[in-house]
Amino acid sequence: MKHRKYTRTLGRKTAHRISMLRNLALSLFLHRKIETTHIRALELSKYAEKLVTLAKKGDLESKRRVFAQLRNKEIARQLFDLAKAQYSTRNGGYTRIVKLGFRKGDAAPIVLLELV
Repeated sequence: MKHRKYTRTLGRKTAHRISMLRNLALSLFLHRKIETTHIRALELSKYAEKLVTLAKKGDLESKRRVFAQLRNKEIARQLFDLAKAQYSTRNGGYTRIVKLGFRKGDAAPIVLLELV
């Protein structure tokens, strides 16, 4: 039964799923947009929006929590600068999902996930 299960497993064990989301988030914050499958984009959107909300605070605890998640000082610094400059007046909705079509091999829905 799937009662009280709030995350999608994406066909991976927990450690692999967390590292995959971390790597996707690093790519998203570095390039400002990425192409991925629809389900991954939905999970990554939740993960990334929590990190941007933390980065908006800008205090020491938030910096430590964001760095613990991303594990990359340069991208974490970019995220804090971006959050301060671009998202200071915005109350959520930091990502946008645009549907692109279907992947040729397995017909998985492909989307463009970008920072607003």
